[in-house]
Amino acid sequence: MDEQEFDELYDASFRRLTAQVYALTGDLEEARDCVQEAFVRAWSHRRRLSTIEHPEAWVRTTAYRVAVSRWRRIVRGRRDPDRALAPRLETAALGPDHVAVVAALRQLPEEQRRALVLHHLADLPVADIARHEGTPVGTVKARLSRGRAALALLLEEGTSHA
Repeated sequence: MDEQEFDELYDASFRRLTAQVYALTGDLEEARDCVQEAFVRAWSHRRRLSTIEHPEAWVRTTAYRVAVSRWRRIVRGRRDPDRALAPRLETAALGPDHVAVVAALRQLPEEQRRALVLHHLADLPVADIARHEGTPVGTVKARLSRGRAALALLLEEGTSHA
């Protein structure tokens, strides 16, 4: 993969991948950092990326793994109380529907959340998700079905309290 092809991959997928990782983490700045780190790693592996069918999937998986590693590091180490109590700065204005969906997604089990994000936000077919997750197609379908049902209930509860 040459520099131009890499730039095209970055331009075509950075925003989409950031939105997907944001849906998983619930933190926009963290999502941007994870996707940026994934692209730094992708640059180091660009020769290998040129041989795989879906380089964006490689970057998505890497970004997700970066997010998980960061979360584990935060859980292991204690944050400075002043930093933990500081308000978060949001750089982009998000609509109430978007915020409600992300908040509801955070309440789902990780497997369901991942399946929903990969299927509905990343537009991956069920078979690709199964391959990506290392699970049978039926398991992915069950996670999607249960996740949709739980998400619908959470969103319904959110609108009834408003």
